[in-house]
Amino acid sequence: MRRRLFGCAGVLFLLSFGTVHAAEAPASPDADAGAYAKAVDRAIDFLQTKAQATDGSYAAYAGPGATAVVTAAVLRHGRSPQDPLVAKGLKYLEGFVQPDGAISLKASLYRNYETSLALVCFAEANRDGRYEKLIENAERFLKADQWTENQGLDKSSPSFGGAGYGKHKRPDLSNTQFLIDALRAAGAGPDDEAMQKALAFVSRCQNLESEHNTLSFPAKNPDGGFYYTPAAGGQSQAGETPSGGLRSYGSMTYAGLKSMIYAGVKSDDPRVKAAVKWIGRHYDLASNPGMGQAGLYYYYHTLAKALDAAGMEQLVDAEGNRHDWRRELLAELLKRQRPDGSWVNENARWLEGEPSLVTGYVLLTLSYCKPAADKE
Repeated sequence: MRRRLFGCAGVLFLLSFGTVHAAEAPASPDADAGAYAKAVDRAIDFLQTKAQATDGSYAAYAGPGATAVVTAAVLRHGRSPQDPLVAKGLKYLEGFVQPDGAISLKASLYRNYETSLALVCFAEANRDGRYEKLIENAERFLKADQWTENQGLDKSSPSFGGAGYGKHKRPDLSNTQFLIDALRAAGAGPDDEAMQKALAFVSRCQNLESEHNTLSFPAKNPDGGFYYTPAAGGQSQAGETPSGGLRSYGSMTYAGLKSMIYAGVKSDDPRVKAAVKWIGRHYDLASNPGMGQAGLYYYYHTLAKALDAAGMEQLVDAEGNRHDWRRELLAELLKRQRPDGSWVNENARWLEGEPSLVTGYVLLTLSYCKPAADKE
C-alpha cells in the first residue's frame, strides 16, 4: 500500500533530468535469484558458526545495538522467532529491558539508539503478540526521551523534535531516523504527534530554505541534500563549505528522504523534490557520497530502505542514465562478500570494522533487493 501511495515519486524522479539513456540488457532474474540466495545462506552461516557468542550476542563489547541489527536482519530473511539463531539473540536482548521501557545498558549514553534498534527487532519478532507490551513500553520511553517540550524546548529550537546520543547532549539526523523507524515499527503513523515533531527536526537538517527551515545553513549551501545536525551550532560529518555551510552527504540525504516519507510528506513537496534531485546528482554505489568509504554499509542500508519506501523501481542520474538500483546494489554487495560469508569495511569508523554488524547491515539491505524470481 505504501509503495502504491508514493509510487509517483519514481515517475517524478524519472522526469527530473530529461533524456533517459537506454539501459543495458539485464542479467537473468533466475541467475540473480540464485546468487542472492547463496549470498544470504553464506552470511547466515557465518553469523551462526563464527559470529554469535554463546549468550546470543554479537559484538557485545559495543552494547546491544549490533545484536538488534543482526537479529532483525535474520528475521527479515524468513527465520522464525523460534529458530535457535534468532531465539538466542532475542533472549539476549530481553536482558536489556529496563523498568522505564528502555532496552539498553542501564547506564548507557546511547539509550535512544539502542532502544530504537531493539524495538525494531522485537517488532519483527512480534508475530504472535508476545512482545506487545515490551514494544509499547519502549515506544513510550522513546517519546519521553525525544527533544521536545520534555527537554524544555519550544518549536523554534533547532533541536526540537530530534533524538541523539546522550554524550553529545544534542540531537542528530542519524538517531532521529532510528527514532522514526522505531515509531513506525511500533505502529505510529504520519499523524502521530512524536512523528510530526521528528519531521520538524528532519526538515531543519536539509539544505533547503523553506517555511520548514529558516536557519542560516541552507543559504550557504542550497543543494537540497541533508547534513548531520542543525543543533548546537550545526555539524556535518562531511565538513563545511568555504562559506560556512554544512555539506550534504549520502547517508544523511537518504535518511532524510526516508524519514520524510514515513512522516507523510508527499512526492510533490519541495523537500522531497530537492532530496530526489540531490540523489540523482550523487548516485554512487562505490562510496558514501561526501564521506568516501566511511559509513559505507550504513549508507547502503539507508539507500535501499529509502528508495524502497519511495517506490522507486528505477533511478535516473544527472546524466540521464537509468539505474535498476536493486540489481546494481545486489551486484556491488555480492562482489564485496568475503570468503567466510561476511562483509566488513576496511574503514572501521562507526564500528564498520566489526563483521557481525556489517553483515547485519548487508542482510537488511538485501531484504530490499530481492530479485523478482526469488520473491514469493
